[in-house]
Amino acid sequence: MSATFFEINGTIVDVTAGSIYEGTVIVNDGKITSIRREPATRQQFILPGLIDAHIHVESSMLIPSEFARIAVTHGTTGTVSDPHEIANVLGIDGVRFMIANGSKVPFRFWFGAPSCVPATPFETAGAEIGVKEIGELITMPEVRYLSEMMNFPGVLAKDPGVMAKLELAKQAGKPVDGHAPGVTGQNAADYIAAGISTDHECFTLGEAREKIGLGMHVLIREGSAARNFGTLWPLIDEFPGQVMLCSDDKHPDDLVAGHLDRIIRRGIVLGLDPINLIRCCTLNPVIHYDLDAGLLRPGDPADITVVDGLASFKVMETWIGGVKVAEHGRTLIAGTTETPINRFGIGPVSEDAIRVVAADGKIRVMTAADGELITGSELADPLVVDGNVVSDISRDILKIVVKNRYSKSPAGIGFIRNFGLKRGAIASSVAHDSHNIVAVGTDDSSITQAINLVIREKGGIAWVDSDHSDV
Repeated sequence: MSATFFEINGTIVDVTAGSIYEGTVIVNDGKITSIRREPATRQQFILPGLIDAHIHVESSMLIPSEFARIAVTHGTTGTVSDPHEIANVLGIDGVRFMIANGSKVPFRFWFGAPSCVPATPFETAGAEIGVKEIGELITMPEVRYLSEMMNFPGVLAKDPGVMAKLELAKQAGKPVDGHAPGVTGQNAADYIAAGISTDHECFTLGEAREKIGLGMHVLIREGSAARNFGTLWPLIDEFPGQVMLCSDDKHPDDLVAGHLDRIIRRGIVLGLDPINLIRCCTLNPVIHYDLDAGLLRPGDPADITVVDGLASFKVMETWIGGVKVAEHGRTLIAGTTETPINRFGIGPVSEDAIRVVAADGKIRVMTAADGELITGSELADPLVVDGNVVSDISRDILKIVVKNRYSKSPAGIGFIRNFGLKRGAIASSVAHDSHNIVAVGTDDSSITQAINLVIREKGGIAWVDSDHSDV
């Protein structure tokens, strides 16, 4: 893989001028030197490389270099990456790790300075990123923005620490990402007036339109955990300059199946203007975040995605800086090796540690909804066995346990409905935002077994089948 002279002929999607025409892109030494308007001799479309406007690479359970190897097969050439997850575990050292590893491959990672570590004062994280650490990160050239300001109550209350972080981003001339689900009216106006310019948490058209009307950019999220494209897609043609596309969290199996290319295909089927749709993951993020990415113009880096057609949007080639990084679904980026970094400081737990002694009255139960991050709650009669409240499979009310991974402390215990598990338990230390161990199960024995498997491996996801003790 080396940058050299080459030409690509086909139908060119010019996101800057807003036109589609036939021609040839000429590339030399990694940059586009010129574009000739001439008949297309190949049945393919040429467009700028695709950019995910907000993603936590850690959710793919891959290091950045391995994430890149898969993403390029889908035409993705860069990500606006928030290392919030690893920062909650390892602090500023985790951010440095992501930057260093991402630099080892031909892929454009633009990182943010995580603004909320820990995410809330009610969680116990493995590290803290305060004003001092933000000051160090925000001036780094690899750090292009202040990552999502999840503490919207702190913004509205003008918390001194929160406001100091926002001021550091302002002084550095770097944008601030938002995170304000359901915040509307005067609260939304005040939040935006504090200098916060994006939100990827809108889940209704009304909320999104209101925030756009106040000057905010809305990032339509279509990830593995939360999927809002099906609701928010009309915004793309309504406000073509103020919308971007993002994944937020992309699990590895979903990443293998597709990335931004899948969203574009859906948008084309829905009848969206192809130029507006493609701008959402090319021109718009480049302008908003001031990214050094190519937009298919003379003088730009040759960041190019070639697809067989706009409707099918099958990625045929991906180029970054004039280097071919993927071809016909096959990555051309070589793998890297890293020494793992981690923070895990507890031993096994017992069943006694997660028992809930029955008391008079009802219990409060969380209610989950597939494809949504927002949970509800309800009151329910408990199922009591031998004086203890236990999971009730018949009503799909299961015990949920949160165990601090960083230091010894009592577990947090509750109940959740709509999980759907019929036997056994699952546990995971991949658990936003502090990445303690979260377990859900049908019986206490399975729950503790699953938690202890994660502890034994110092992280990961475990499943215990109560009918098969060897699993």
